[in-house]
Amino acid sequence: MSHRRNGPDGRAAGIRAGSSLSAARRAADLDALRRRPAVDLIVVGGGVTGTGVALDAASRGLRVVLAERHDLAWGTSRWSSKLVHGGLRYLASGDVRVAHESAVERGILMERTAPHLIRPLTQTIPLTAEIDARQAALLRAGTLAGDGLRLAAWTGRRRLARSRRVGPDAVVALAPTVRTGDLRGGLVHTDGQLVDDARLVVALARTAASYGARILTRTSAVEVGGRGARLRDELSGDVIDLDARVVVNASGVWAGAIDPTIVLRPSRGSHLVLPQRVFGGLRTALTVPVPGARGRFVFALPAPEGRVIVGLTDVDAPGPVPDDPQASAEEVTFLLSTMSRALRTSLEPSDLIGTYAGLRPLLDVGAGATADLSRRHAVVTRGDGLVSVVGGKLTTYRRMAQDAVDAALLSAGLAAGPCRTRSLPLVGAAAPQALARVAAPARLVRRYGTEATAVLATGADGSAPVAHGTGVTAAELRFAVRHEGALEVDDLLDRRTRIGLDPDARTRALDAARVALADG
Repeated sequence: MSHRRNGPDGRAAGIRAGSSLSAARRAADLDALRRRPAVDLIVVGGGVTGTGVALDAASRGLRVVLAERHDLAWGTSRWSSKLVHGGLRYLASGDVRVAHESAVERGILMERTAPHLIRPLTQTIPLTAEIDARQAALLRAGTLAGDGLRLAAWTGRRRLARSRRVGPDAVVALAPTVRTGDLRGGLVHTDGQLVDDARLVVALARTAASYGARILTRTSAVEVGGRGARLRDELSGDVIDLDARVVVNASGVWAGAIDPTIVLRPSRGSHLVLPQRVFGGLRTALTVPVPGARGRFVFALPAPEGRVIVGLTDVDAPGPVPDDPQASAEEVTFLLSTMSRALRTSLEPSDLIGTYAGLRPLLDVGAGATADLSRRHAVVTRGDGLVSVVGGKLTTYRRMAQDAVDAALLSAGLAAGPCRTRSLPLVGAAAPQALARVAAPARLVRRYGTEATAVLATGADGSAPVAHGTGVTAAELRFAVRHEGALEVDDLLDRRTRIGLDPDARTRALDAARVALADG
C-alpha cells in the first residue's frame, strides 16, 4: 500500500497529486518527522541513484525519507553527457553484461519511464584517412552489435533506427563543418539523449514524493548507521534523530565518507560547452576516435539553447572530493584538439562558452587507467545493516536502485511489494502521440511533458525569455519554486534550468531568479 498525500500547497491543475515540492512542503515534512521520527527507509543522496532508490522504495509502499545536504542533482548527476546509451563502449571492452543492461534500461527510459525527456539522437563517425579500412570494419561491426543490443532489449525501430553506412554528402548534411578532403563517408547509428539530466533527477524525486516519500534538500546526514541517522537542517541548524528499519547510502563519490569500508577511485569526466555556430548547425552527435586508444571516442553533442557539448575525458581524480570539480587545462586542450581532427577549422579556446566536470564513483580495484575500470554497480551491506550502492552510470540508475532496495529489504527483514519501476512513468511522462496534443509551446513540452500546461498556468510570462542567451521563461522559474523544490537562486539557474552553463546568461538572469523566489 502506498502512502499518498498532497503537499501543503494543494494540488495544482495538471500536477500529479502529492508531487509538488516546495519550501512549504519541506517545512511540513520536517515538522512531521519531529513529531514521529520513525520511517522504514532513509536514503542519503539526492542524485539520480538516490532519487531512484526513493521512488523504488516508496512505490513499494515503504515510508521513505531522502536526505540531500545540498540540492537535487547537485553533484555528478547533472554533469553527464546527457546520453542514455546502449553500451556500445562496453561491448568493445568485452563487458557484455553491462552493455546488455544499458540497452535494456535505455529502452525502459525511452518507452515508459520518461519518453518526454529523451529523444533519439543520430550519431555519426566520419570515415577519414585516419580510420583505415580495418578500423572502419571494426567500427561497423560495433554498430551492428549495437543493433543486436537494441533488438535484445526489445526496443523497436520506431524508437531507435538501425545503423547504416552513408556517403560523404550525407555526413556533411548532418555535420556541416566536418573535414571533407579525405572523407569517404560515415557510420551512422542511433542512441538516446536526455534533454537535461538534472530534470530527470527532479522528476524522479517528485514522482517519489507522489508516493509519499519525504524529499529533504539542504538536509545533511551527519551521523549514519544501518538503522537510523541524525539529520541536520542546513537552513535552521535543527537536528532530528531519525529511526529507520534500514538506511541506503547513495551518496556517489561521497559514499566513503559515510561508510569508510568503501574505497572509491573517482574518475573525472570533463566537457566543453560551445556555440552551435562554430559547428555550422550540427544535426548529429559527431563521434571521433581518440588516436591510439581502443574503444575511446570524443563526442560533439547538439544541446538545447544553441549549444554543443564536447566530451568526454576519463582521468584519475585522487585526493579529497571537491564540491565543484573543474576541467583541467590539459583536458580542455585534449578535447579541443581531438574533436578538431575531424573538422575543417580547428576549435579554439576562444570559442568556449564554458566547461564542466563530474566525478564518477568507481570502485577501486587496483592499478590501471580509470577508463579501464568496470562500470558495473555494486551493492554492499555492512555488518550493522547499512546498504551502500556505488559505481554504475546514469543510464542504469533504475536497476541500481532496484538492487539497492532489494538488499535493504533483505538486510532489515522488511516486507514490501515487488519493484514497480520498470513500468512506472515519471511526472509529465506520456506517449509521443499524447505529448503532441499538449497545448503548450514545443520547447516546454520537451522539458515538462504533460505538465507544460501547468507551467503556463503559474501566472508568470511563459513566452518571453528571462534574459538574452536563454529561452527560459519566468513561468519556468516560478514553476520550479512552487513545484520542483527550488529554494535558492543556484537551484533555479544551475539545476532546474541550465542557464548556468553560459556564465554570461546566468548573470543576466539573476534578477529574474530572485523575483521568482520572492513571488513563491
